[in-house]
Amino acid sequence: MQSPVSLSSSASSYAPTISAPRHCFPLTTPFNLRFCGLRREAFALTSLQHRSPHNRSFPRTHSNAISAALSDNGTPPKSFDYDLLIIGAGVGGHGAALHAVEKGLKTAIVEGDVVGGTCVNRGCVPSKALLAVSGRMRELRNDHHLKSLGLQVSAAGYDRQAVADHANNLASKIRGNLTNSLKALGVDILTGFGTILGPQKVKVGSSNNVVTAKDIIIATGSVPFVPKGIEVDGKTVITSDHALKLETVPDWIAIVGSGYIGLEFSDVYTALGSEVTFIEALDQLMPGFDPEISKLAQRVLINPRNIDYHTGVFASKITPARDGKPVKIELIDAKTKEQKDTLEVDAALIATGRAPFTQGLGLENIDVATHRGFVPVDERMRVIDANGNLVPHLYCIGDANGKMMLAHAASAQGISDCRTVVEQVTGRDHVLDHLSIPAACFTHPEISMVGLTEPQAREKGEKEGFEVSVAKTSFKANTKALAENEGEGLAKLIYRPDNGEILGVHIFGLHAADLIHEASNAIALGTRIQDIKFAVHAHPTLSEVLDELFKAAKVEAQASSPVKEPIAV
Repeated sequence: MQSPVSLSSSASSYAPTISAPRHCFPLTTPFNLRFCGLRREAFALTSLQHRSPHNRSFPRTHSNAISAALSDNGTPPKSFDYDLLIIGAGVGGHGAALHAVEKGLKTAIVEGDVVGGTCVNRGCVPSKALLAVSGRMRELRNDHHLKSLGLQVSAAGYDRQAVADHANNLASKIRGNLTNSLKALGVDILTGFGTILGPQKVKVGSSNNVVTAKDIIIATGSVPFVPKGIEVDGKTVITSDHALKLETVPDWIAIVGSGYIGLEFSDVYTALGSEVTFIEALDQLMPGFDPEISKLAQRVLINPRNIDYHTGVFASKITPARDGKPVKIELIDAKTKEQKDTLEVDAALIATGRAPFTQGLGLENIDVATHRGFVPVDERMRVIDANGNLVPHLYCIGDANGKMMLAHAASAQGISDCRTVVEQVTGRDHVLDHLSIPAACFTHPEISMVGLTEPQAREKGEKEGFEVSVAKTSFKANTKALAENEGEGLAKLIYRPDNGEILGVHIFGLHAADLIHEASNAIALGTRIQDIKFAVHAHPTLSEVLDELFKAAKVEAQASSPVKEPIAV
C-alpha cells in the first residue's frame, strides 16, 4: 500500500533499510508501500488467445514430469526445461511472465500459495473494494454535500457480510482472470514452494522434482511486518491480511502506524462507524508524505473524523482481548522509552509496513546473503552474492528486493528484467527509473505522488548546486471539481527553474490517483516543463489541475524543438 512508508509504532529491534518497514528512524528514501499494477489481461481475456505464437512451439512440461538428481547442484545444467522460471505468481511475476511470452521465451511460474500474490488476494484489490464502499457511505451520509447538489437521501446503512463478500468476490475474480491469462498464453503454473538448489536449478514443492531454467526471477513478495511485543490473534489484534476479510467492525480500533495502510483502513473503519486511534512513532502523522500535503491531508482526513492519535510513542506491548477483557496497548515514549500511557480498545490493527518473504528460498545455496530479508540487486535487478559479485542468470523483483514496495513497481521491474535478459544480447538495455514510479493512497479524497518531496529536492539541490522552485494550484480553481462540489485539494510541483526538470509532483484531491500519471510519464520520458505546458487538456476536466500546475511554473529555459511538424487542419 508501495513514496512514504507506513511507520511502525512499536518498540522493536528491527533495524530499517531503504524501503524496508521502518518505525523509529528518520526517512531519507520515501518508497515503501503496496498498490496494484495489474495488466489489462487480468480483466479481458478474449484477446489473449492469439498472442502466444512463440510459446506454442514449445512442448508443455509440468513439474510432476520432471526429475533430477540432487547431487549435482553445484554446476549449471547443459540443457534447460525452460528459458525463464519465475518464483512467485504475484503481480510482478505475472507481468514478467506475460512479457517473457511476448519475447518468445518458454516460461513457467512457481507458486506455493495462490496466483495473484499479496496484491490480488490480501492487498490492493480487496482493499479497493472496501474503499469503494467507504466512499459511497461518505457520500450518502454527507447531508451538506448532498443538499448543495439538490439531492435528498434517506438514512444510509450497510450489510457487513455483503461488504466483505464484495471484497472477496473481486479478489476471486481477478485471481481467476490472472490464472486464465497465464494458461491462455502457454505459461506453465507449477504448484509448490520454489527452492533454489544451485545455479539455474529450482526444486518445486516438497518432493525431489527439480526444474531447470536458463534464467530465474525471484518474485516472492512480502508479508505484514509485526514488531516484537505485539501478539496477533487474527481476531482482535490483526494485520491487513485479517482486516481485509472484514469479519467485524469494532466500535473502537487502534491503528498502529499512520502510513498508507493505516490511512486507508482509517477511511474504511470511520465510514462504517468505528472510532479510530492512531499510534505513531514519529512526532507527526503521515511522516513520509510531503509535509505540505501531509498537513492538508490531516486537516481533511483526520481532524473532522472520529479519529484521535498519539504521536511520538511506541506500542511496546499489545495483548489481544480475552476472558472478557479488551485489547490492551502499552505505550512508551519513542525517545526516552519511558512508560507513557495504556489504552484499552476493542481491536488493534498493526499497520507497520511489510517485510520481504524470502526465507526458505535456498539463497544460501548460491552464496547470497539477504539484508534484513531483502535480496540485494543492482539497478538491473540482477542478484548480488555475499562477495559483491553478480549471480549469473538470477534476478529479483518487487518487494523481495526492497527497492520500491509497490505492486506496479514489481510489474515494471519484471518487464525490466525480461528486457535485460532477452534484449541485452541485441545491444539494447533497459534500466527502470524508480523516481518515475507513482504512488497513491486511496482515501477520500485521494493522495498521490511521484518523485521527490520538497525537503528531499532541496537537500538534493544543495548537494548538487541547483535551485529548487515550487508551483501550486488549487482544486478550487477547477471547474470539474467545483461541479462535483469537491474543491478541497491541492497540486504541488517541485522543479528546477534553470532547466525545467520535474523533481516531484504531489496531489491531494478528487481522483488524485488518476491525475498523477501525466507527471510520472513526464519524469520517465525526461519531458521538461517548458515542453509539457503546451499540451492541451479537455475542458472541463480534472486534468486541467495539472495543466494549470505546469503553466504556473517559471522556467528560464526555452521550449525544445518539436519532434514532428504540426499538422494544419
